[in-house]
Amino acid sequence: MAGDLHTHTTFSDGSTPAAKLPFLARCAGLSHLAISDHDSISSVRYAYAHPVQNGVHLIPATELTAYDYARAHRVHLLCYWPDDCMALEDFSNMMARRRREAMLQSCRELESLYPQFSTAEALAYAKGSGTLYKAHIMRVLWQYGLSDGMYNDVYRSLFGLRPVRGKVLHTPRYEPVDTVLDLIRACRGVVILAHPSVYHSMELARELIAQGRLDGVEIEHPRNTAEDKAELTELAKQYNLIVTGGTDYHGMNANTPRPVGTCTTSNEQIQRIEALARKRKSR
Repeated sequence: MAGDLHTHTTFSDGSTPAAKLPFLARCAGLSHLAISDHDSISSVRYAYAHPVQNGVHLIPATELTAYDYARAHRVHLLCYWPDDCMALEDFSNMMARRRREAMLQSCRELESLYPQFSTAEALAYAKGSGTLYKAHIMRVLWQYGLSDGMYNDVYRSLFGLRPVRGKVLHTPRYEPVDTVLDLIRACRGVVILAHPSVYHSMELARELIAQGRLDGVEIEHPRNTAEDKAELTELAKQYNLIVTGGTDYHGMNANTPRPVGTCTTSNEQIQRIEALARKRKSR
C-alpha cells in the first residue's frame, strides 16, 4: 500500500475540509494520508485525534515555511509526527498573525482597485484557516470575473514577485531555515525537504543533506523537474535518506487540480518515517 504525504485543506489554503480527505484517499486506494497544511498545528491535531478514518491511517503533519536568506528563496519543510507542543503552537500562531497582517494590507489596496472586491468575503473563505491566504483573495476575484483563474496573469500582476513585483504584494516575514529546522528537532518531528524544484532549492538541498540536517527529500511531486528528481534519487541513495511523494493537493485552489493520490510514498518509506518518529519520541 502507499500514502499521499503532502495535502492541504481549509486549515490553510486548500478548498477541501480535512474530514473529506481520508475518503478521497480511500477512493484512491491509499493506506496512509498526511494532511500537511501550511504552518498549521490544526492539521497535526486533526491526525492525532483521528488516527484512522475511512480505513486510512492519518500521519500527523504540517508544512513549515522558512526562508533561505543567502539565496533569497522561500523553503518548505514537511514535518511528520511532531509533538503537539507549545513551540509548534507558538510558531503556528505567529505565522498566522504575520500572514493575516500582510494579506489584510493587500485587501485594503484591492478594495480601492475593485469596488466588487470585499475583504469580508475573502475572510469568509478563510474561516477554517485562522488566517488569510492569497488563495482566498483570488477566489473572490475569480468569482466576479475579475481574474483569469487562480494563479494566472491577474495573480502575477497582483502578487507576483519576479520579474515585476505585484501591485498589491505584501509578504509576511519568514524565519530562517536554521530556525525552522531547530523547531522541528525540538518537536521531535521527521523533516523532509518539500519539492526542491518549486523554489529552486537544489543548492540548499545539497548543503543540508551534506550537513545531515534532513531526514529525507520529497521526490515524487508534480512540479519537481526530471533533472532534480534524478539528482535527489542519487543523493537519497548516497545518504540513506527517506524518499517521499505527495500530490500537494489543494482541491480547486490550484491552476492544475490533481486528485489525492496523484503522487505517493511507498509503504516501505512510510514505515521508515514512523520508525524514526518512534525512536525520537522514546528518548
